[in-house]
Amino acid sequence: EVQLVESGGGLVQPGGSLRLSCEASGFTFSRFAMNWVHQAPGKGLQWVAGIEGGGRSTSSYTDSVKGRFTISRDNAKMTLSLQMNNLKPEDTAVYYCAKSPTLTFKNNKLAELPRGQGTQVIVSS
Repeated sequence: EVQLVESGGGLVQPGGSLRLSCEASGFTFSRFAMNWVHQAPGKGLQWVAGIEGGGRSTSSYTDSVKGRFTISRDNAKMTLSLQMNNLKPEDTAVYYCAKSPTLTFKNNKLAELPRGQGTQVIVSS
């Protein structure tokens, strides 16, 4: 059974930083692409960043976070991370770690991806 547990969220001022973590279990972590998705208040799920599996580790980001967020993975520890710098109020959302069905994150259907319970990020002064 796929299990994903996110942590690291919180309240931060604009311009601040947070590091989110996701502990994975129940599947061969290294084989699959992993993603961070978020859901802002009153909005639907949005893809934030993805990193390929299968030893590739190519990453990609939605335009709004490029240059500010960095996704990474540690296959030995089965963990996924998201370093978020220069946070903005519009980054406020619940952030989820989500598993892709293959080694690529392209063309995934977000609502169908297994994900954890989420961690709340609030960016406010």
